[in-house]
Amino acid sequence: MATAVRTALGMGAAALTALMIAPPDAQAAVSAGAPVHRPSASPAPSAAPSAAPSASSPASARTSPPPSSPASPSPSLTPSDALIRTYAYGSHARQTMDVWWHTAGPRRPAVFVIHGGWWSAGDKKDMTSISRGYFQLGYTVVNLDYRLTGDAAWPAQRTDVLSAVSALRRHAAFFHTDPNRYVLVGFSAGGHLAAAVGAYGDGRPGLRGVVGISPPVSPLSAFADGSAFGSKEQQKLRKAAIKLAGGCTPAKCPRIWSSMEVPFHASAGDPPMLALHSSEEFVPPYQSEMLAESLASVGVRMTVRTMAGTQHSSSLYREPGVTETVQAWITARLGRVAE
Repeated sequence: MATAVRTALGMGAAALTALMIAPPDAQAAVSAGAPVHRPSASPAPSAAPSAAPSASSPASARTSPPPSSPASPSPSLTPSDALIRTYAYGSHARQTMDVWWHTAGPRRPAVFVIHGGWWSAGDKKDMTSISRGYFQLGYTVVNLDYRLTGDAAWPAQRTDVLSAVSALRRHAAFFHTDPNRYVLVGFSAGGHLAAAVGAYGDGRPGLRGVVGISPPVSPLSAFADGSAFGSKEQQKLRKAAIKLAGGCTPAKCPRIWSSMEVPFHASAGDPPMLALHSSEEFVPPYQSEMLAESLASVGVRMTVRTMAGTQHSSSLYREPGVTETVQAWITARLGRVAE
């Protein structure tokens, strides 16, 4: 069993942690303050960034089973300047992110990919293929996990996405990334989190756009739609939203539900947003239309597109023309990457 060594990726009380499953001959580098990571399943290319995140020696080491390794792209599709590593941005086992970055050329804009799964399931490995697509377009890609409702209630999930974003921006030089050009792309429940981060406070520094694929941005609407007259999927979403709120209904915990309700938090500093839905899916387009109206009232543009059919989340993303629509929208916000 490998040794897991934990060391700080940041400074102060809010420091994040990086986790590496290190072979014995690498542990000396860890104690010397080298950057720590969990390697991908395939050998890393020889190229390496010139600067590393500041790190402090771990107070203690513990032995544990290694977390699952990040999926690596096919060798034929991996640029020679590519690095793929998994980093922890917090102490919980799910607070990890796969970072795909290029070490050559100009600093790249970043695309954060957030998986769905009713806020209670799902894994970043489900987003590997989609992450690879943005990496091949030349972007830095952060494919992240976050605490699920079985681990913690709201707002832990939003907090985790914010923490992952902060970790990348703080170490932008190490990841050869432009900290002031990034977008969030979320799928289903991940789309809710992406929009919630976009509407948090008066916008996020450097955030150029938010994309949601079938995002349930209005948990209150999901609660209403999931009554006894709703479909099985809508009833499941209602239960999932209650669990996200810590098992509490809107009547009993109005403040929590208000915090979860993205349309309530639109402000002039929010980034532009794009949402895509199927016309007959269980997360109806009107949820995003509500958010679009709220954003429009403060001068922020949101585009809502509806496709015919019942496809949801990543299945919708793979429908003809949808991936291209999203990628073109992101390129318009981040600019093309000069190779």
